[in-house]
Amino acid sequence: MIKSNSKKVLKGDIFIAIKGEEEDGHNYIDEAIENGAELIIAEKGEYPVSTFIVPNTKEYLKEYLLINEYSKIKDIKLIGITGTNGKTTSSFLFYEALKLLHKKVAYIGTIGFYKEEKIKDLNNTTPGILELYELLEECIDCEYVVMEVSSHALSMGRVDTLLFDYVIFTNLTKEHLNYHKTMENYAKAKQKLFSKLKKNGKAIINIDDEYASYFLLPENDNITYGMNDADYKLLAYDVHSFKVFHEKEMKFKTKLFGKYNIYNLLTTIILLNEEKLLEKEIIEDLLPPKGRIQKVVDDKLIFVDYAHTPDGVENVLKAMKDIKHNHIYTIIGCGGNRDKTKRKDMGEIATKYSDYVIFTTDNPRYEDPKRILDDITCQLNVKNFEIIQDREKAIQKGVQITKKNDILLVLGKGHEDYQIIKDKKIHFDDVEIIKKYILE
Repeated sequence: MIKSNSKKVLKGDIFIAIKGEEEDGHNYIDEAIENGAELIIAEKGEYPVSTFIVPNTKEYLKEYLLINEYSKIKDIKLIGITGTNGKTTSSFLFYEALKLLHKKVAYIGTIGFYKEEKIKDLNNTTPGILELYELLEECIDCEYVVMEVSSHALSMGRVDTLLFDYVIFTNLTKEHLNYHKTMENYAKAKQKLFSKLKKNGKAIINIDDEYASYFLLPENDNITYGMNDADYKLLAYDVHSFKVFHEKEMKFKTKLFGKYNIYNLLTTIILLNEEKLLEKEIIEDLLPPKGRIQKVVDDKLIFVDYAHTPDGVENVLKAMKDIKHNHIYTIIGCGGNRDKTKRKDMGEIATKYSDYVIFTTDNPRYEDPKRILDDITCQLNVKNFEIIQDREKAIQKGVQITKKNDILLVLGKGHEDYQIIKDKKIHFDDVEIIKKYILE
């Protein structure tokens, strides 16, 4: 087998040395040989086993996979979902819907690799091209695979050799500008997915988003959804139901909170309808994935959610307004070594829609946590917040001040069970910590 991770090399394997953003595979060739690699594909060097020197190992790997492996997976119905927010929920809802319909389906994305049940965690929302092929080859008995496709993955060519039956655009809001620099660059990175449709594939676009025009490519069979003039038009919605018009009016019930989750559900409704599989009862039974407005205990209004962008935080906080409550308390931070331009917005939105906010750490990485918290709060002209840098102490305080009929939201990490401090992943699970202090 061809491998790009020297630690995974077994006797007889081929090792291909890929230059990444942080690591250069050429530095691990000796280790790959020690582990049994019998052929090295590299851009330079001489080695004591058979060696093949190529101008660009990334391009060689794409060509190798296309020629040798793509035929094994080409008949899977592949659905790719991209957008700033909603990728995980939209993907997982469709995965769950197909499971309820007794279809063979797999999911690849932020919360891991699922096939019938969770198989494993993944290091990236969209894995590297070689790992992605390995996962897809595990799915050759599946009729469908739904996967999240990130802007980073599209920029780095991780899905370059794949063609999709459906591609979906959920929305575009401020995120990853440390990498893409401008919103136009960010939109164009995601737009690449829409040039990867199979001959009879379809593109599904949220027409209400201000960046929708980037994804309405004239060569595609486009399907739009939203409250504007759309193929699937959202007519009305309330806490637990909504109406959609497509050829006829359809009314659905839902257990999900918030308008943004209705948009997520719309992608599943469209996919099921286009596949002639739509059943209203299925929609009613769908629940969001772990870490998305996840209620921690049955008898308290305490939720964890992955919201970590200005738009995502605003959506979750607005959704809480649909629940009868006294006060809304929010615990939130911002990740280190990521887009700094959103920090001020996060502070303003959290304090605007909450009665009280505790700002704390959230994966500081190599940044000083105090500096991150200063960036969030330095321009706030309100007093309904405090800073508790230690996330566990922040959660402890949040639990203590939350009384009957109050809502406590712990945002930013959702399904994650770790904190990233410098280059170390340290176990930290918001749900575990909340339960610890509830039981005190």
